[in-house]
Amino acid sequence: MSRRTFAHGALALALGMATNAHAATDADLDAIRGEIRQLKESYEARIRALEDRLKNAEAAAVAPAAAPPSPPEPVAAAPAAAGGIAAFNPAISAVLQGAYINLSQDPSRYMLFGFVPSGDIAPGPRSFSIAESELNLSASVDHLFAAALTFSLTPDDTVSVEEAYAVATGLPYGITPKFGRFFSGLGYQNEQHQHVWDFYDAPLVYQAFFGGQYTQNGVQVKWVAPTDTFIELGGEVGSGTNYPGNDRNKNGIGDGVVYVHAGGDVGTSNSWRAGLSYLQTASSDRAYSIVDASGIDTPVSFTGRSRIAVADLVWKWAPEGNPRERNFKLQGEYMWRRESGDLTYDTNVNAALAATSSYSSRQSGYYVQGVYQFMPEWRFGARYDWLDAGSVSYGDNGAYFGDVDFHPQRTSVMLDWTPSEFSRLRLQYSQARLVPGVTDNQWFLQYILTLGAHGAHRY
Repeated sequence: MSRRTFAHGALALALGMATNAHAATDADLDAIRGEIRQLKESYEARIRALEDRLKNAEAAAVAPAAAPPSPPEPVAAAPAAAGGIAAFNPAISAVLQGAYINLSQDPSRYMLFGFVPSGDIAPGPRSFSIAESELNLSASVDHLFAAALTFSLTPDDTVSVEEAYAVATGLPYGITPKFGRFFSGLGYQNEQHQHVWDFYDAPLVYQAFFGGQYTQNGVQVKWVAPTDTFIELGGEVGSGTNYPGNDRNKNGIGDGVVYVHAGGDVGTSNSWRAGLSYLQTASSDRAYSIVDASGIDTPVSFTGRSRIAVADLVWKWAPEGNPRERNFKLQGEYMWRRESGDLTYDTNVNAALAATSSYSSRQSGYYVQGVYQFMPEWRFGARYDWLDAGSVSYGDNGAYFGDVDFHPQRTSVMLDWTPSEFSRLRLQYSQARLVPGVTDNQWFLQYILTLGAHGAHRY
């Protein structure tokens, strides 16, 4: 074989080997690409299957069990249909309360010496009992209004409308009107529901001046200033049918309330709120009974005006603004009341013999309390209440009434455990000296349980 023939053969063999190697490489690449494509298709199919399962699970969670067939939707639903039954989904909650109460004095004889009785202010029956419970409903009505309804369920098996109001949400410039029945914005604690209070019962000054809490049937307007410091101005007009007023069977405005609140932060750990409020109302033949100078429980009635001024202050502390571990709240309110009009003595006797004369009083009272959360879920608190019967003029009826210089007062301490935002257990002890020469030692063991969605509470 010549050298030339050998070279040509070697070159052909090399070219053939190179061609085979290149072909093998392309086949491998195609195989890899195919495997990747199959994996992608498989994963996409699995993802679609998981998404379908998620949609079905969400639909099953929202739909009620054994729901009846829904009516057919209208062919051409108008935009307003969003406010129909399908869109109406109010927040519903219930607050259950109960207590064990041990009192050294008969609660049926509960009274605040020197002050007009003002409704059911007694601490409750002895032994085990349920306390006032609530059923709450609230929702946005549409783009202009929100509304809330609260039923009060009392221990004596009666149901009443505690609050039923609407709020206009679409007005500019920080103006918020409210209308219906609601807790008045005067003072600090008055707007809070009973289950939010830091103690089992209302301060003595609230019991003496408002019968526990002042409820407004009317219209309220609040305005929040566009400033760094919180400034709120408010006013209310209403029927004036609640104590210290009463139902006078009249047209027009029965009471008026004005107030201003201010607040802000001090550093990162402290905040405050202070306010001044004023209420003016009236009553006609507001009937009650009072112990006269001879010790007899005598019926009387009052017709005239009542004016109450309130000053309140709240200071809160939490390390670096985080109240979860520790926090402290200091709260207090001072109230002045002036009443003037006519008092009719012994309304049970013949009307011709009942004695009516001028009446005026200047009375005051306050409470101060502090509550310290010393560790998560646990709080300790103390409160002091004091009332001043002040100066009372009975006019010509003065001979029927004694003049005793006595100041009703009470000291309370409490310890509560709040394992979650939906439950609280509280133990409270109070030593009350509400009439001369009598001390009432009061023990309360209270539970508060919340069911369902419940809105955030005010500052």
